[in-house]
Amino acid sequence: MSQQVNDRLETLESRLAYAEYTVEQLNEEVTTQGRELDRLKHQIQLLVDKLQSVQPSQIASMAEETPPPHY
Repeated sequence: MSQQVNDRLETLESRLAYAEYTVEQLNEEVTTQGRELDRLKHQIQLLVDKLQSVQPSQIASMAEETPPPHY
C-alpha cells in the first residue's frame, strides 16, 4: 500500500480508538448518574413519607384567621 493509504488508515484507527474510549467514559458516567438518580429518588420518597406522617399544624390557616382590626 502507498504511504498515503497507510497514513489514512492509521488516522482512522486512532480516531476509532479515541471514539471507543469516549464511549466507555460516557457509559461509566451514565451509570454513575443513574445510581445517583436512584439514590435521590429514594431520599425524596422518604421525605414525602415523613411529611405525610407529620401531624397537622395547630396554627390556623390564613383563611381561618380573623382579619386585623384595621380592616
